[in-house]
Amino acid sequence: MAEAARRQGGGRPLPPPPRGANQPNRPKPEPVDREKTCPLLLRVFTKSGGHHTNEDYAVRGREPKDEVQIYTWKDATLRELTDLVKEVSVAARRRNARLSFAFVYPDKQGRFTMREVGQTMSFPNRKQPDDSKTLSDLRFEIGDYLDVAIY
Repeated sequence: MAEAARRQGGGRPLPPPPRGANQPNRPKPEPVDREKTCPLLLRVFTKSGGHHTNEDYAVRGREPKDEVQIYTWKDATLRELTDLVKEVSVAARRRNARLSFAFVYPDKQGRFTMREVGQTMSFPNRKQPDDSKTLSDLRFEIGDYLDVAIY
């Protein structure tokens, strides 16, 4: 009986898939009208030589000190974010610098976890496949942090 009700649309809805799970092709989101849409605050933490650890984010209010706050939109690309990071980080301006991006967000137990989402090169003459990926393409949620490792 319960199986028949589920087939007909009744019963309990299925839970959403986990954040990192591959989902079938989603429709491309509409571009954001940046003139009419309020930007979001993106907290970006940079570090030379590698990413911060999950323990660096364990205590709320004691995040890493090297924070940059950026107002942007969910349609911002990793290339745009690279250019913004270069404005504040000398290490990111090196000609051969590689930037690795990761989202930091709380898991179901409330502990912060990190998920790498893409890489770019400092100078755009060395195009990377991730340059054109947007925050929404990468399933960014408002409130997530962005951790940027500069190599």
